[in-house]
Amino acid sequence: MGLLEGKVVVVTGAGRGVGKFIALEAAREGAKVVVNDLGVGVHDLEIEEAEIGPAEEVAAEIRAAGGEAVADTHSIADWDDAHRIIENALDSFGGLDGVVNNAGILRDRIFHKMTKDDFEAVVQVHLNGYFYVSRAAADHFRQEMSGSFVHMTSTSGLVGNVGQANYAAAKLGIAGLSRSIALDMERYRVRSNCIAPWAFTRMTDSIPKDNPLYAERMAKIQKLGAEKVAPLAVALLSDQAEDINGQLLGARSNELFLFNQPRPVRTMHTAEGWTPTSIVEHAFPAMASNLTPLDTSPSYFSWEPV
Repeated sequence: MGLLEGKVVVVTGAGRGVGKFIALEAAREGAKVVVNDLGVGVHDLEIEEAEIGPAEEVAAEIRAAGGEAVADTHSIADWDDAHRIIENALDSFGGLDGVVNNAGILRDRIFHKMTKDDFEAVVQVHLNGYFYVSRAAADHFRQEMSGSFVHMTSTSGLVGNVGQANYAAAKLGIAGLSRSIALDMERYRVRSNCIAPWAFTRMTDSIPKDNPLYAERMAKIQKLGAEKVAPLAVALLSDQAEDINGQLLGARSNELFLFNQPRPVRTMHTAEGWTPTSIVEHAFPAMASNLTPLDTSPSYFSWEPV
């Protein structure tokens, strides 16, 4: 019997890359899967010659292997569509036990050239979209007194990266969203955790090719298989992970990471109260050894997989 035997799981952005492998792994572990991805699904076809989209391709692969799956082509970036994704799970399989928020886009651009549309498009899909889908599932989870959320964050937000202010803001926001869900819904036995994945996907393939570091960066990213992220996501969906809640984890090749979360590292006190001058003369020098370096994710983590 698989870890997810009898469970119903929604995976967004599951037509390719990380999401596809999570959907396939969940099905292998016994889950009934709603494969969400934008594109044409079989239920939308009006003519036989119409193209079958990535969601239906993955759902069909699961069914061919003996599992149960349905395709879903609604957008997570729309409140009503997000609710329809959850309704699809309930209508198709009669329940819902887990949600993997994986769908995403990139609009990389150096900050002083980033447009309003660049910023809002990424935040709408990642942060707002993850909220919409999670909120749509929350009432069912609360009524059933069980459920698990797995959200994809990124070291671009947790650590930092160049040219990704929009993506970093959204992904760090997702970490805060996940933590808040965990705190608010713990009483209902609902868990919420984040994964920072390293993998080559459709999204990373959208990195601007005019960047002089593009070729070197992509050569390293392509070594990181998307299938290596799936086992951690499936493990977090299982009942055996009932004690893992509100955490930030990472998966890269054969490595797993557990990230710390912001907590005070140094305090300074004065009986007289602080002034701007006393802060710059005393507090800042005392804190210097505890300041977080201005590192980027690629400089902190080696790109070479283990």
